[in-house]
Amino acid sequence: MDDLDQRLLDALHDNAREPTAALARRLRVSRSTVQSRIQRLEEQGVIAGYTIRLSSDVERRLIRAHVSISVSPKLTAAVVQELKRIPEVRALHAISGAHDLIAVIRTETMEGMDALIDRIGAIDGIERTTSSIIMATKFER
Repeated sequence: MDDLDQRLLDALHDNAREPTAALARRLRVSRSTVQSRIQRLEEQGVIAGYTIRLSSDVERRLIRAHVSISVSPKLTAAVVQELKRIPEVRALHAISGAHDLIAVIRTETMEGMDALIDRIGAIDGIERTTSSIIMATKFER
């Protein structure tokens, strides 16, 4: 990847629906250059897909939390599969430290958050959870 590829990825990260012609103007290259770069980045697996970002109004209405999870070592794979089935679990990361995993979760209500945390804690193989509700996002990239 060169500087143009990185600038193109940054532009697509800002708005993946931006028309190719607008990207070309923004990056000061031809439209065909942008198209071929995008195609190459997709073929190489650098771009794995496209997604949406919720508006800040919608995002502010959601309650988000990080749930640190301690897992019985022999049941880690099963726990990961169970967590993957829960749509409110938006991401799951293996971490170092006192816990084994950290789940990023979101719900629409505190009652939903409470029920979700209980559901996670009840999964066979999970030994302990610690939850941190996200109060405010200072910035996000």
